[in-house]
Amino acid sequence: MHFRFPRSTGARLGTVATLLAVAVGAALWHTRKPAVVYETAPVKRASIEASVTAIGTLQPQRYVDVGAQVSGQITRLHVAPGSAVKHGELLAEIDPSVQQATVDAGRAALAGLRAQLAEQQAQHRLAGRQHARQQVMAVHEATSVNDQEVAQATLESAVARIASLKAQIDQTQATLKADEARLGYTRIYAPMAGTVVSVDAKEGQTLNATYQTPNILRIADLSAMTVWTEVSEADVRRVRPEMPVYFTTLGGDARRWRGKVRQVLPAPAVAGGVAAGTALAPSTSKVILYTVLFEVDNADGELMPQMTAQVVFVTAAASDVLAAPLPALKPVTGDGAKPGLYTARVLAGDGAVQTREVRVGVRNRLAAEVLEGLREGELLVTGEQVAEGASRFQL
Repeated sequence: MHFRFPRSTGARLGTVATLLAVAVGAALWHTRKPAVVYETAPVKRASIEASVTAIGTLQPQRYVDVGAQVSGQITRLHVAPGSAVKHGELLAEIDPSVQQATVDAGRAALAGLRAQLAEQQAQHRLAGRQHARQQVMAVHEATSVNDQEVAQATLESAVARIASLKAQIDQTQATLKADEARLGYTRIYAPMAGTVVSVDAKEGQTLNATYQTPNILRIADLSAMTVWTEVSEADVRRVRPEMPVYFTTLGGDARRWRGKVRQVLPAPAVAGGVAAGTALAPSTSKVILYTVLFEVDNADGELMPQMTAQVVFVTAAASDVLAAPLPALKPVTGDGAKPGLYTARVLAGDGAVQTREVRVGVRNRLAAEVLEGLREGELLVTGEQVAEGASRFQL
């Protein structure tokens, strides 16, 4: 015996079966849904430093290039690179033959002029007596008018020749003084105390000082150094005078030398400029670089000229503050957003994730100082991933 259900009843049963299958499938998917694993970082106390980095070159704070002011052959060099010298110490000698001959000639000419002056002064005294005699004779009408005029002219001529000789003597003395100075320049003395850092001439070399002063050596005071630093135009606005700065050298040690910014030069280094002529060569790249100067003590002599310095300008710093990793923070954007305002995802103890609004202070590329919104020890979500093979229910 067979029974048949109405067609409408069969359709309803099919719909119910479909819905039941979908519900069972959803329940199975939910129970087998992979778990999420969060990557976290704790909020902890730390010191944060915001900075601008640059490369610099070390130069002595005080140095002088010693040159030759006269031409001639170098007969003796008394120093070598690395020699410590005192102020006024003899450094080099140039053959003085030509200058000595010029001085000797000047002295002889001066002696001749002085002899002529003495003779002329005697003539002046004689002319004076003759003129006085003519004046007495004229009172008694014992001389002619012509003799009186001759005596007067002879006296005036003697006075003029004396004046001329005195002028020649003054001129010769000035010339002799210059010649004696040039003779003195053949012995070159240290204009300052310091260390000879370079010697550009050799014994036997002939120097020509006619058109320019040839350099012989450089003396530097190495007890204090100036760091000439190149800072890109993107960062130079963050650098200010008196800002703390430190640097390390390429020697591989961890020692830091510290100082304060003295000056930010107002124009970038150009060919022939101040920086190009001293410590920094003009940049040939398209990046505009500005020169920043600061001094550092070098009493122990560890720093040497032309060393490369890896410089850090400290724009802001906070010590022993609450710090959050910067990757866990997202800046609040949009109209009216306040600077220093971020959001962070905090992992609670029950595994739930909360979103917090956080206000930060000093920050760098790795961390930020927490001013409001977080407590020490809280875990911040820095990333998340699906745990492979994890499920809540297995069939």
